[in-house]
Amino acid sequence: MTDTAADFVRSYAALAPVAFLPELKLHQAEEPIGLWELTEGEYRSEQPPPFWAFAWAGGQALARYLFDHPETAAGKRVLDLASGSGLVAVAAGLTGAASVRAVDIDPLSAAAIGLNAAANGVAVDVDQADILGGDAGDAEIVLAGDVFYSQAMADRMTGFLRRAAKNGAQVLVGDPDRAFLPKPLFREVAAYDVPTPFALESVTVKHTRVWELRGPAKA
Repeated sequence: MTDTAADFVRSYAALAPVAFLPELKLHQAEEPIGLWELTEGEYRSEQPPPFWAFAWAGGQALARYLFDHPETAAGKRVLDLASGSGLVAVAAGLTGAASVRAVDIDPLSAAAIGLNAAANGVAVDVDQADILGGDAGDAEIVLAGDVFYSQAMADRMTGFLRRAAKNGAQVLVGDPDRAFLPKPLFREVAAYDVPTPFALESVTVKHTRVWELRGPAKA
């Protein structure tokens, strides 16, 4: 985490509780448009929206599932992909994961994850990298919130997740019915009505599901 990136996160995203997840708090921006314009300047990212600055619906649902079923991550090595704010990684840490690795390509996400982990008193290893061409290492559970927002991302993510499952990891994703989720590969394990900022989703509540990737023999 660079001091400049951390200062930027602190300046534009205030630490506050997440209504749907009272167990934790998160650095969150009040409105996306001005921040989006700022991050297209000096802090340009290949992913246009500032994923690190909001509690997106897929991540909220996945985090809620971890709190509702704490045995899911407890005692396990966790990998959180495209971590954004680190919301899901923090939830895994708070529910007793043995270790948590959060991965994102955006330097501002890396900064936000570190700040949010510290604010919630959990240890998260932050990895600013693109690992989708590789594998999940020794992770026992792989988590991904709101990652099927484009065909290109969905294709790469699906390949990674299937390799992780083939190597024995449990794979869970949170998704608010994005167009590119390959539903036949998954089974639904939970559903939530998640509060969302209208400016992001054009609705104030998003029906969001948690899915588990089927094993290689069933895919």
